[in-house]
Amino acid sequence: MLILTRKTEEKIRIGDGIEIKILEIRGNQVKIGITAPPNTTILRDEVYTRIQEQNRLAANAPADIKTLDAIVPTKEK
Repeated sequence: MLILTRKTEEKIRIGDGIEIKILEIRGNQVKIGITAPPNTTILRDEVYTRIQEQNRLAANAPADIKTLDAIVPTKEK
């Protein structure tokens, strides 16, 4: 892990296309701005973790109709 110290208005560059700017430091919170190419996905860690969890659950879901029929009740007409 690279650890850097930055002050307000200072920037960090990642490669040619990503720039992180420190906008504000207030107490134990830091407000940052990120400039990145439009096709770059940027997620907070808790959101990324939740997506990964949902993907794991979906990967373990039943894949065939017979299994789904056994799990999901259907309404009789």
